[in-house]
Amino acid sequence: MEDLGIHIWTGQSGQKYRYTVYMFGTAFGPGPANYIFAHESRPGQYIPVYIGQTDDLSEPFDDHVALECIKQKRVTHIHVRHTDTREELRRAERSDLISASNPPCNPMR
Repeated sequence: MEDLGIHIWTGQSGQKYRYTVYMFGTAFGPGPANYIFAHESRPGQYIPVYIGQTDDLSEPFDDHVALECIKQKRVTHIHVRHTDTREELRRAERSDLISASNPPCNPMR
């Protein structure tokens, strides 16, 4: 599993989050994380397509509606931030990033 460097995403709050960049399709070991499926529009420039959080990054992504959308948007990379095990902090980060970028494959809630 080779990482492709770090990308900084900024939330609606102004908070900056450091994510490690991997090719889409990379398999990960277990552990809590936030992640962003992204399309590389130009070298080093990413458009967020879907932003999520999980208790276990090694588990398969099972939102079939979002997965179909992700494929249609030609995702090229997954950005990962191994993070606090407390779900409420991961959810808050996810919401902050969704509010800033409004990714097309996140459900409207």
